[in-house]
Amino acid sequence: MIRTKGYRGKIRKRARIFTNDPLREIETVEIKAFVKPPVYISPRSVYLRGPAGRRVSGTVTVKAGEKRPLTIEETGFDLAAKVTYAIEEVEAGSFFRIRFTTIPGPPGTFRGVLRLKTNYPEMPWIVIPVMTRLHGVAKQR
Repeated sequence: MIRTKGYRGKIRKRARIFTNDPLREIETVEIKAFVKPPVYISPRSVYLRGPAGRRVSGTVTVKAGEKRPLTIEETGFDLAAKVTYAIEEVEAGSFFRIRFTTIPGPPGTFRGVLRLKTNYPEMPWIVIPVMTRLHGVAKQR
């Protein structure tokens, strides 16, 4: 059995088989496949880096991998005090854009996740890791 959870696109798996045949003691078997995920997420995480006190933004796209409508709804966000987000439905039921923007504040590194619920039983949850690294502005002389 080959587990494909977490994979997408072309994959290749190999296995070595040890036999009792003296002419072919080891055989290699290769399986090639194309894994089509029910939902495409790109990029799979968000990294917002920039000067503290300014807004820094990043975008994640979510696309349906099936021919049926996709719905997403927010179920939790760890960084509400540090980052805002907006979900835009670009194409009804098939393509969403999620824009993350830092809230101006002091320097620091913050990590959290946005949790989304879908209507796809094959992928009922989407978890998007979000990391911010806001640095102090260099003083001018």
